[in-house]
Amino acid sequence: MRERQTSQGARRAREFEAFVAGAAGRLLHAATLLTAEDRDDNPRARRLLTLSLAHTYASWDRLRGEDPYDRARQHLATRFARTAWHQYGGLGRARPHPGSPLGALSPQERLIIVLRLYEGVAEEQAAALLGLSTERVRAICGRATTTLLHPPRGPAPKVTGAEVVPS
Repeated sequence: MRERQTSQGARRAREFEAFVAGAAGRLLHAATLLTAEDRDDNPRARRLLTLSLAHTYASWDRLRGEDPYDRARQHLATRFARTAWHQYGGLGRARPHPGSPLGALSPQERLIIVLRLYEGVAEEQAAALLGLSTERVRAICGRATTTLLHPPRGPAPKVTGAEVVPS
């Protein structure tokens, strides 16, 4: 009995290690996009990834044909949403790294952009995961995409007399 449990535990560990070897890099990149941290200095993203992988490992035997990557991504997204809600009183603005490609977006916009465009999650699935309507997800994704494609301009130059002085 004990030998059987040991061999099952070893098999489980090997399967999970193989999953992590294949999925951790992409999940870390998604977490870094979510937290809007620098890719070389991303402690919040690494914490999100660690918690997501720990949760996936804890439920590994109960997956029963479910995609472990899907489960890890779901946990990553919901954990990020919950953390953003508690830290910032809602999915409002956090202080992203200035060099982050998604730094101009709110945490909710980043979450939807990462799920929809980076991860390829369908609108309906993203809406169900986040507890929003499909129309709301579509509207937020559209607004965020517009912000990314057409970033806000800087301040207008100061005008003194007839001469334009750049700021």
